[in-house]
Amino acid sequence: MSSSIENKVNSLKSAIEDYNYQYYVLDAPTVPDAEYDRLMKELIELETTYPELISKDSPTQKVGGKLDSTFQPIIHLTPMLSLDNVFSSDDFLAFDKRLKNRLERDEKIEFTCEPKLDGLAISIVYRNGILEFAATRGDGKVGEDVTHNIRTIASIPLKLRGNFPSLLDVRGEVFMPKSAFEKINKDALEKGEKVFANPRNAAAGSLRQLDPSIAAKRQLAVYFYSIGSAESVELPNNHYQRLMQLKSWGLPICPEIKVAADESECLSYYQRILQNREGLPYEIDGVVYKVNSVEQQQLLGYVAKAPRWAIAHKFPAQEELTKLIAVDFQVGRTGAITPVARLEPVFVGGVTVSNATLHNMDEIDRLGVQVGDTVIIRRAGDVIPQIVSVIENKRPANALKIEIPTVCPVCSSDVERETDQAIYRCSGGLVCDAQKKQSIKHYASRKAMDIEGLGDKLVDILCDEKLVDTVVDIYRLPRESLIKLERMAEKSADNVLAAIEKSKSTTLPKFIYALGIREVGEVTATNLANKLLTIEAIANASQADLEAIKDIGEVVAHHIVSFFSNEYNKNVINELISVGVHWPEIEVLSESEQPLLGQTWVITGTLSQMSRNEAKQQLMKLGAKVSGSVSSKTHTLLAGESAGSKLTKANDLGIKVIDEEAFIQLLPSF
Repeated sequence: MSSSIENKVNSLKSAIEDYNYQYYVLDAPTVPDAEYDRLMKELIELETTYPELISKDSPTQKVGGKLDSTFQPIIHLTPMLSLDNVFSSDDFLAFDKRLKNRLERDEKIEFTCEPKLDGLAISIVYRNGILEFAATRGDGKVGEDVTHNIRTIASIPLKLRGNFPSLLDVRGEVFMPKSAFEKINKDALEKGEKVFANPRNAAAGSLRQLDPSIAAKRQLAVYFYSIGSAESVELPNNHYQRLMQLKSWGLPICPEIKVAADESECLSYYQRILQNREGLPYEIDGVVYKVNSVEQQQLLGYVAKAPRWAIAHKFPAQEELTKLIAVDFQVGRTGAITPVARLEPVFVGGVTVSNATLHNMDEIDRLGVQVGDTVIIRRAGDVIPQIVSVIENKRPANALKIEIPTVCPVCSSDVERETDQAIYRCSGGLVCDAQKKQSIKHYASRKAMDIEGLGDKLVDILCDEKLVDTVVDIYRLPRESLIKLERMAEKSADNVLAAIEKSKSTTLPKFIYALGIREVGEVTATNLANKLLTIEAIANASQADLEAIKDIGEVVAHHIVSFFSNEYNKNVINELISVGVHWPEIEVLSESEQPLLGQTWVITGTLSQMSRNEAKQQLMKLGAKVSGSVSSKTHTLLAGESAGSKLTKANDLGIKVIDEEAFIQLLPSF
């Protein structure tokens, strides 16, 4: 054995110990879980090959981290162990085969499957049904006393129900629901305070507050997943029934837990949970499989830090390390200049990522990121990848500070920063090609003029070929010019032209929205149309007239006045009308004809008899405001098929929920 291998092992031990301290004690991890897992796996492989290098202080020989001296130590009644991981279906099948070999059986093994919650492991002891104390995992043998904070969690009973044991040591995972995490970070940003990197950090930080009133405000939750020990009660002989026993005593259990008859059903469960991951109201990073039979669990036994009868099947990492190699600045439809990170390609969240959003210069300052930095990149589901944090101790000497350009990267017009805002804008307006393209794309989009087939790529080509310079040119496109474009056959060209012709018949709210006036969305466009009735009245409205309209404040009113004060914009509107764009007169509805006036509705899931946009238009016609998120101000949730976290939150808040059939039945009565 060479000294380089011994040095490598020592280097891995040192790095992992540092990361353990940051993760378990400081609640401030500096690397993503995927990087930690890789280092741990590499150390395990080296120690397996060279067992003489295994030492008592190796991180492979313990469960967690050191204790924080701020909290009183508590010795666990039974050790709190961790789980080994697998990262692929093949690895899990190999695990299943090992179980069968150890049990000396060929029959299928039944498993209990559950989501692997991304929170903080907790042990709670109930004596004679009364909560006595609670402790974190700590080093597996001794944890930290967090009883004062655990008592503030609404879902944890202070007294058990039913025929409970005289002594119960129960294990669970404390976590912060996504909705609570979003709120706590939003509040922190408004106060100029530090935000949490993820819900796990937020949950851990909340449990380690000395003042329980702080933890009480954080809306923590818990799901219990096993029994450490129980006295004076006969427990069921399989794991799933034991969980149901916990539920009968009043302890919350994850509703996604299922029994799998064999290894193939386990893998099907993994795929289902992975697909539904974003819809769950809490963060998870994999699933856990546990042999269901308690007798088989006892036969299989334990290794030093983990049971042989359970394994965690981790999801593809949502966070990874990579390097920031450059920052480009893109110009949007309204002239907003947005920094975009160019990254060394990295596989994260199931795809290879090479770009990430940086939002604005304030975000760059908050992160303290520079070109050349090693950064943690996060991609969750369909969310645009973003830089979470910077590994400052890996910053190279030649790292470059990121500066906002003084002139537009597209048209070279001056770049201006809006007063009291983080946004920089190109001052070139429609002179800027980037804004032209984005304006045309917005005009043709589904919620605006809904010109099917006129997507982003075709708009880019039409602008680059000088066939379209303004939205009016869309209606003057020659068929022969379209046909000549690459990948545009006669039938495709005819379909696009037919969609363009169809778009001439629209509604005033859609037309106003399509114009792309800053901060005028669908709701504001509808309010403008319903109040002022004609495009002429809207164009001539004063600042005071506009501010008198519901949901239109000083800033939005200013944007509307500015838009219609521009002669170029007026000419575009007149030309659009001259080429045939039209809409029916708006009927003036009384309040009695708008029965949903003042109500806020939310739509979620898949509707089968109408599109969500059609349902939205119906609701707005009846006076309702349609929001994208559920809150205490929501009046009703319209829930279609496969409704996810919004439905869960609505139920938690006691908000009225109706399905599509009930909604359709209501429409004639309005």
